[in-house]
Amino acid sequence: MIISRTPFRISFFGGGTDFPIWYKNNPSKVINVTINKYCYVNVRKLPPFFKYKFRLRYHKTEEVKLIDKIQHPTVRESLKFLKYNDRFEMIHNADLPAQSGLGASSSFSVGLLNCLHALNNKYISKKNLANHAIFVEQNLVKDYVGSQDQVAASFGGFNIIDFYGNDYKVKQIPLSYKNVKKLQESLLLVFSGFSRSASNVEKKKFKKLSKNISYFNEMNKISHAAENIIYSSKNIISDFAELLNKQWYYKKKLTESVTNPAIDNLIKLGLKNGAEGAKILGAGNGGFILFLTDQKNISKLKEKFSDKLCLGVNFDSTGSQIIYFSENE
Repeated sequence: MIISRTPFRISFFGGGTDFPIWYKNNPSKVINVTINKYCYVNVRKLPPFFKYKFRLRYHKTEEVKLIDKIQHPTVRESLKFLKYNDRFEMIHNADLPAQSGLGASSSFSVGLLNCLHALNNKYISKKNLANHAIFVEQNLVKDYVGSQDQVAASFGGFNIIDFYGNDYKVKQIPLSYKNVKKLQESLLLVFSGFSRSASNVEKKKFKKLSKNISYFNEMNKISHAAENIIYSSKNIISDFAELLNKQWYYKKKLTESVTNPAIDNLIKLGLKNGAEGAKILGAGNGGFILFLTDQKNISKLKEKFSDKLCLGVNFDSTGSQIIYFSENE
């Protein structure tokens, strides 16, 4: 039996520019961080006395004899990609629900592939693990997803990722760095109350790519400015919040599906009650809202959102890990 633990992530800047359709020909800089909320994937070789060969348990249960009969696309394509055809059982659990803007689907892909490599007694580097997850999601499952989530889930930590051509470079800032620690203390996640399909929202953004080029370029400029202020700012909360609000302004320009009146009202309420910056996480139109505020205002914000799920988080530095391995089960 093998169990992987893979973190979810918060994307601060550059989301949307991490799609191959953009970064193969244009600059892209993404800033994100993984958090102490996780997806857990438990796999084992299924004993031979079951009448089926593959058993999956996630929000539904599957028991089938052939890989091609597996309904879960990521599991099916990951098994085929790694040419794994032995008896197989998988159980998936997570600290937070899917479709919440925290990169849960890519965390699952990374965690599953990490387990499958371990099940084959093979070591895989963080970059190759991310590359495999990107390939499975984008080329085999054909989900309309970017590339930052797989990288974040594999590497962990506070990341500045530069995508270019067919490659990327990851620069990690230590979580002990003073401005990174200050950001961790000043974040509040508030659940908007509803989930959404990220793939559907992202498709709409890129259908209008020719009209959105100037917005993507502005978002990339914001990412460069954010990287600079992480190192130089004397007031990281105010400076980061100002850029976060600019990011949100341009993100809303990409398609009308990014936001809705309920999300707009929640953000306005937060900004009126101590938050300095805010944006929806992930593709938009649902999931968690990120608020950035001075630490002393977090309690006040939580009171204003007492009818919502509110989360303070710590940053994670580990990335996807195998946390249990036993050959005897």
